Amino acid sequence: MGRYYTRSFRVNGRMVREYVGAGQAGEQAARQDKREREQRQLEREARDQERSELAAMTEALEALAAETEARVKEILEERGYHRHKGQWRKKRQ
Repeated sequence: MGRYYTRSFRVNGRMVREYVGAGQAGEQAARQDKREREQRQLEREARDQERSELAAMTEALEALAAETEARVKEILEERGYHRHKGQWRKKRQ
């Protein structure tokens, strides 16, 4: 018996094997499946890269926000303000 191509996939949690074909039909299906796997891999890598870039930007923005908040607090306290229940208020003289 010659070579043939099958593909496996899940149906309702169970693995199912599908006979695709032998000879040219099997080879063509194998090439198509390989192209689709490679495309999915490229898409995964692009998503991972984007997530990594977004995480780096988020980290930089959070650091900038913390620095800005600290500087605003410092300036307001120098000018006689204080925090009262989350609000900045001028201290009474």
